[in-house]
Amino acid sequence: MPDDRTGAVEFELLCLAARPKPDLTRIRDVLHQGIDYHHLIEIAEYHGVRPSLFRCLSDLAWDTVPASARESLKAFQHHHLVRTLILSDELRRVAGRFADRGIPVVTFKGLALAMALYGGLANRECNDIDIIVPEGQIGEAERLLVQLGYRNEQGDEDFRHAFLARQRQYAFARADGRGAVDLHWDFSGTHVPFPLAPADIWSDPAQILIGDHYVATIGGANLALLLAGHGTKEAWQALKWVCDFARMIDRNPDLDWFDVHRRARQRRCGDAVLLGCALAQELLDVAVPRDLADPVAQSSRVRSLTASLAGHMRLGFLPAAPIENFTDLALCDGRLDRVKSALKLIFTPTAGDYEAMKLPSMLWPAYYVTRPFRLAVKAVAAFR
Repeated sequence: MPDDRTGAVEFELLCLAARPKPDLTRIRDVLHQGIDYHHLIEIAEYHGVRPSLFRCLSDLAWDTVPASARESLKAFQHHHLVRTLILSDELRRVAGRFADRGIPVVTFKGLALAMALYGGLANRECNDIDIIVPEGQIGEAERLLVQLGYRNEQGDEDFRHAFLARQRQYAFARADGRGAVDLHWDFSGTHVPFPLAPADIWSDPAQILIGDHYVATIGGANLALLLAGHGTKEAWQALKWVCDFARMIDRNPDLDWFDVHRRARQRRCGDAVLLGCALAQELLDVAVPRDLADPVAQSSRVRSLTASLAGHMRLGFLPAAPIENFTDLALCDGRLDRVKSALKLIFTPTAGDYEAMKLPSMLWPAYYVTRPFRLAVKAVAAFR
């Protein structure tokens, strides 16, 4: 994780390199100002945009890059290429076995975005495979992943149901390190709304070609809703999520953005779409879709969030770790919804509650009572 020094020049260069159409002239100008390459690579890693940085520097000014920085970027690029090939093989294998068992599965984020928006598997950073299955088949999906050599180290089924089910995803990994799968049955926790509903993706999924196999994924308006929701859920803390949304705008000029916003508003999180548009314009100079220009300009909440998020990134400051991840409350358009969502989160036990006070399973209901007090203690400690 980068340190807390100001890295405005380095971050500006990242933004120029990560645009859908990199600004090579301005990149040259920034390079002439002098760059701390160690810090540049450090924040590029944090923001997940090293492939874009490597491509621009190698095409534009590779001979001027210090040898240590060149070696660091070349080592990353080699490791990343090998990793994406391994993950693509795993994705084909997992998707094929799910299809054989008659379990509908759709992949999203990661490799799917690399192919759909970046033009190649190695052009976007990713570390795992995200798949979603219908909620009613989550048990079958878990058992199949185990048969495929994956393990869930988050506790047994009873533990996951008691402390992790609200997240609506479970993490699996292979013991040999060749693959990691996040198994979803929804796109957000139970306490917040999300622009895209799982029911919207099953009737007509898009297809991406991974090697010589087609795999179902999320495309079109559904992808725009997913990217807006995911970025907002994560408080847009990584530039790569802004890049994803910017590329979605740039590569889909004929998309009905008015309808995208309308669908998100129906699910009480329309500001997520506007925020994605505003950040893409502010950081990557991608114009807000014409149909959404007025809503973005007229939303004081979106303007305030954009200024805050972009300002923190430009100054090189990272957001403080939130208590129990309340950042996803920004998905809620209305203040009342945010209050309701916060209350749900406050009273819903998590694995952290168990780790703080390990009770036998027969006493697990007590966490509904003790959790608010544990959060209160953590909040007080954080402000000392």
